[in-house]
Amino acid sequence: MATADIETILLVAAEGRELAGILRHCRRQTRLRWPVRFARSAELGGRRLFLVANGCGAGLAGEACEVAWNKQRTSAIISTGFCGALDPILGAGDVFVAARVESPDGTVVLDACAPECSRPHSTGRLVSADHVVQTVGEKRRLRDRGASAVEMEALAVALRAKHWGVPFYCVRAVTDLAEEGFQLDFNAARDGEGRLSTARILWAVARRPNPLASELLRLYYRSHLAVRALGVFFAECRY
Repeated sequence: MATADIETILLVAAEGRELAGILRHCRRQTRLRWPVRFARSAELGGRRLFLVANGCGAGLAGEACEVAWNKQRTSAIISTGFCGALDPILGAGDVFVAARVESPDGTVVLDACAPECSRPHSTGRLVSADHVVQTVGEKRRLRDRGASAVEMEALAVALRAKHWGVPFYCVRAVTDLAEEGFQLDFNAARDGEGRLSTARILWAVARRPNPLASELLRLYYRSHLAVRALGVFFAECRY
């Protein structure tokens, strides 16, 4: 448990690797035996962080929030990790800070707080979808609604933060661009709980190595850019 005289923040991502860049800037890291796929505590900038990841999608993100909140109350909650660009000005590895998060149909909209940071970043509206947005056409339709980026967990995290009465932030980094779609069907690669299955992804690539292998390599490289950017951004921010 964190002591009462240090600020505590919960960070929620889909995958543990999305948190790797942040952890590189932390000290006093501890593995937590919580019933989620990934859980760590660490110190960064005089704050105690609790970092959890449980898989992609609203259901798993909500579960991660519930587990973490029952284990440790925090003074703020941050949704973080990767996102897809809807705005063509966003490049690979760019940091995106959501000013608001919303459902794809716009029926649920929640504001997000803005961190204090001098590092370059973009802001705008973020759509939290219930599936991987695969095509350029779908990205354009979401962009036409005014959104700048898309991902799958932030709205579920924001709803918990609102229910618990704590500030919510959303800080993401871009891995796929507005004019890029996926030839690999990531939605078909999700298992029964919604997590991306490495075995299913590799099987799909084995069946169609050209062009799926090059697409995966591109995403792998982009993910490293995003991880590094998130680490630097969090190291210099105040919430």
